[in-house]
Amino acid sequence: MSYRGRFAPTPSGPLHMGSLFTALASYLQARARGGQWLIRIDDLDIPRNVPGADTAILKQLESHGLQWDEAPRYQSQYIQQYQHALNVLTERKLLYGCTCTRAELAATTLAGPDGPVYAGTCRDKSVGAEKHSLRVRADDSSLSFVDLLLGEQTRQLHNEIGDFVVQRSDGILGYQLACAVDEFEQGITEVIRGADLLDSTFRQLYLQQLLGLKPAQYGHLPVLVQNDGKKLSKQNHAAPIDAKDAPSNLLQCLTALGQNPPTSLFSATPADILNWATQQWDIAHIPKKTALQWSNSPASGIL
Repeated sequence: MSYRGRFAPTPSGPLHMGSLFTALASYLQARARGGQWLIRIDDLDIPRNVPGADTAILKQLESHGLQWDEAPRYQSQYIQQYQHALNVLTERKLLYGCTCTRAELAATTLAGPDGPVYAGTCRDKSVGAEKHSLRVRADDSSLSFVDLLLGEQTRQLHNEIGDFVVQRSDGILGYQLACAVDEFEQGITEVIRGADLLDSTFRQLYLQQLLGLKPAQYGHLPVLVQNDGKKLSKQNHAAPIDAKDAPSNLLQCLTALGQNPPTSLFSATPADILNWATQQWDIAHIPKKTALQWSNSPASGIL
């Protein structure tokens, strides 16, 4: 199968430098491999969606020369595919209803290598009539994959990942389930994304295993963090990227990605910068860290 990569933003606001860092890496990995680069709009979480944000995101990508190869896939248009996968898991009795409140979860979750792990409070419940979320049971096996950047990664599913939500109590289908289905349906062969989603990768690989779907390969980039250690994100009020700064933005990201762009590109157009970057791209040069400090320009890695 030919290479197919993707970038999957959530339409909760415009792209910032952390978003561009990820988008650029996934774009260059696809182009350097002679492959296709796709866009998916992860818009299932309707309360978080900002009207017009998807259009703004696409314009930001275009202004930075990052052109996709197929019409963007909107998750909200593929509910039936996710519901079918949910039905398969239900029929195989792999799900149970969870009625835990946020307060109960905060008081009972266990510490895991990637964050909180559900304690299994509702594990013996069936899918009842009361309002609940649906969780998939994580079995006692271990799951491993070789990360393109971080090397072999292994988690014990039950103790280190835990049972996780595949449908929320408000009826919205879960991010993990939708992404697991999306990668298969779009024929994605490789996913390049942030290290903050490493735990999601294990969940999605597990779901693909349960559903009999062929998995993609994964590479996890360092997350850009501010001087205070907080992730560069919309929630932390990261500034949107601007079209007028596109050449500078691309060069800063290339530097942070370890690609060492020459000074001759400082006055180049986005197209020229991307042409050079595609020819010189080497994923092995990306810092093998989980985070990189970022201010107005990238600094040395801190984690």
